[in-house]
Amino acid sequence: MYLIKEMPKEERPRERLMQRGPSALSHDELIAILLRTGDEHQSVIDLAKKVLYHLSSLDDLKRMSVFELMTIPGIKEAKACTLIAAIELGRRLSETKKTEKTIIRSAYDVYHHVHARLSHLMQEHFLTLYLTIKSELITEETIFIGTINQTLIHPREIFKTAIKLSASAVLFVHNHPTGDSMPSKADILATEQLMQAAELMGIDLIDHIVIGKNEFYSIKERKKFVI
Repeated sequence: MYLIKEMPKEERPRERLMQRGPSALSHDELIAILLRTGDEHQSVIDLAKKVLYHLSSLDDLKRMSVFELMTIPGIKEAKACTLIAAIELGRRLSETKKTEKTIIRSAYDVYHHVHARLSHLMQEHFLTLYLTIKSELITEETIFIGTINQTLIHPREIFKTAIKLSASAVLFVHNHPTGDSMPSKADILATEQLMQAAELMGIDLIDHIVIGKNEFYSIKERKKFVI
């Protein structure tokens, strides 16, 4: 039987975190704390290193699904769910604004508000941002997930929500998983349809922003911006 040598207490990730704080820990030590245990063949540190070995960079971890993590030997459902939950919690914390209101005045504001969430996704996500007359963000809503087709976008539902929220303006944004933010013909047609509906409802449609990788496109300005 293969025996795993027990790690000295002072070298264990949890003890090191207690003594020195989380910033002193390496990536594999932080992952090891989430995994909690190894198995009969490897220590928890070795298992954490195996997780990192399967990634091109740490950034890849936020794109992995539970099922992809479970393909790593030693990672079963409970450990995979713990990792995914921790990543999602970290994402939400990074987006938390204390009491200050989010102001959307430009296409750059839109990009910086959503790019961390949208730029890495493997499917298109179409969002509506609802704004006050002072350009303050009231809320946002994911309208649908998948390739844009103007028949899938229901202006009635979008503007029904805008009226319910007393929104003075709306702004649309979606991502291109390819990384190229140049709008497709379907993007343009969908925008034209929404502009017509907005005009009838007396609600200002500020813009439709397409998010790419380190770039975005403003359909209103007909211009690509590289970050």
